[in-house]
Amino acid sequence: MGMSLFHQCIGEFLGTMVLILLGNGVVAGVNLKKTFANGAGWIVITLAWGFAVFVGVLISGNISGGQLNPAVTIGLAVAGKFAWSFVPWFILAQVIGALVGQLLVVAMYYPHYKVSDDVGAKLATCCTMPAIYSLFSNLASEIIGAFVLMFAVLMMHGVIINGNGTLTTTFVVNMGVFGAIPVALVVMVIGMSLGGTTGYAINPARDLGPRIFHALFPIPGKGSSGWGYAWIPVIGPIIGASIAALVYILLFHMGMC
Repeated sequence: MGMSLFHQCIGEFLGTMVLILLGNGVVAGVNLKKTFANGAGWIVITLAWGFAVFVGVLISGNISGGQLNPAVTIGLAVAGKFAWSFVPWFILAQVIGALVGQLLVVAMYYPHYKVSDDVGAKLATCCTMPAIYSLFSNLASEIIGAFVLMFAVLMMHGVIINGNGTLTTTFVVNMGVFGAIPVALVVMVIGMSLGGTTGYAINPARDLGPRIFHALFPIPGKGSSGWGYAWIPVIGPIIGASIAALVYILLFHMGMC
């Protein structure tokens, strides 16, 4: 039985919420003082983020397709694999899910926020900031990372075309349980290989929802929410995913996929 748009949005909300709970949860565990994971390092963060994607897609895959990322949602729509009319609602559900997921992270680690004095480390438990500020490099990092993610997702699913030869469809691409494994591995390798420059948001909701939470809610000893940088992890992934979708369409018409 097909799910209604409302039920699909609930799936995206729940999947994104768990994605952020586990993904930013590991960042909090590594960055904040007096946790058993404090100082565990980048490898632990990238591995856990990959597993967080796996769990998020596992939860939402059979409900909404497990997109959990506005850049992926837009990329699928550009590729003709998702209805444009669903896009705003999915993105809204993803951003709200990310905000609620961050609420759970802060509630879980609240005593550790209180004893930590590094405002940058606290911000990192919510959203991304670049290792070196460089407009071109930072934007390119997010574009390239999201391109790899989106292109990999698209290559896992064949295009279904209409009778008139167009690519426009209204079905939801369902990554499901098996699709969660390769997507998780892709996110892991993006983090390890490309993520060291910006923290690899590659997901506007993952960055924007928790950044909104950081700005609006009382996190002990927090500093600036970094809004001057905030547009890069939103626009960059959307550009990268859209380029990946256009390349995929080109290759499809050339008979290569």
